[in-house]
Amino acid sequence: MGLTASVLAIDAGNSKTDVAVVTSDGDVLATARGAGFRPPAVGIRTAVDTLAETAGRALTSAGLPSVTHVSACLANADLPVEEEQLAAALHARAWGTTTQVRNDTFAILRAGVAEPRGVAVVCGAGINCVGMRPDGRTARFPALGRISGDWGGGWALAEEALWHAARAEDGRGPATALTADLPAHFGLPTMYALIEALHLNHIDQHRRHELTPVLFTTAAAGDPVARGIIDRLAEEVVAMAAVALTRLDLLNEETPVLLGGSVLAARHPLLNDNIRERLTTKAPKAVPQVVTASPVLGAALLGLDHIQASVEAQARLRTHFE
Repeated sequence: MGLTASVLAIDAGNSKTDVAVVTSDGDVLATARGAGFRPPAVGIRTAVDTLAETAGRALTSAGLPSVTHVSACLANADLPVEEEQLAAALHARAWGTTTQVRNDTFAILRAGVAEPRGVAVVCGAGINCVGMRPDGRTARFPALGRISGDWGGGWALAEEALWHAARAEDGRGPATALTADLPAHFGLPTMYALIEALHLNHIDQHRRHELTPVLFTTAAAGDPVARGIIDRLAEEVVAMAAVALTRLDLLNEETPVLLGGSVLAARHPLLNDNIRERLTTKAPKAVPQVVTASPVLGAALLGLDHIQASVEAQARLRTHFE
């Protein structure tokens, strides 16, 4: 396989990185998995060094010193200026003749559609939404948390559940089964005990995400407060999707709306059915579907788009990841 027909595809999340070396015919020459990509925590140089170890293993296994194009979908590339900075840092490693960096949400979108056309809402630890058209137009949000108007994702759901449960226990808010269910998850008797344990770090802060499945279980049992939180998330997902569709002039065309990330991929009926119902009102021509395909497939397909590979090559590539 010649250098002029190969793509280095990178999907780098906070917790792990997947890399694939792909030919223009859609054949996968090599894959590799490595550590997460966290430039805000360690700096761009160190983060790219970590990425380089994984990319290097894949290129060595493929028997290639470099490729034609590097297609990298990276976590924490939330703004166009950050994509440009990271693209320059990756291009300096001389992995490919050309380099394109996108936010990692684009990988999930491209993995779930037959062509680069549609909208994806990703709800994992946080929440984000992107859209694209074949002509290169995109729609996106800063996705930087509350300062950019965001609400949702596993962390926000856990925090909201804690807020309501704390207020219910001390009388400031309406009664909810979350008051018992949340502390019980950690073997504690009361919300006060849970609050104290979290505040004093007797329970690792990273374990808060474990409360999100508890929230869904409580909501499924009929608790109105828990159900209200799920309803709010459905409203946020649909609001983001509808805005992205509108920006791309796709609101009145049949368009896939991909639902990805751990919260949406879990297929909770209370959430996903609610999203579909709301889309029927706000974007009746949207076609919602859950996407569980590997994001590195999306990064590779974006790379094949860039080198103008055939539809047959894209189909062959998908077969590898099925």
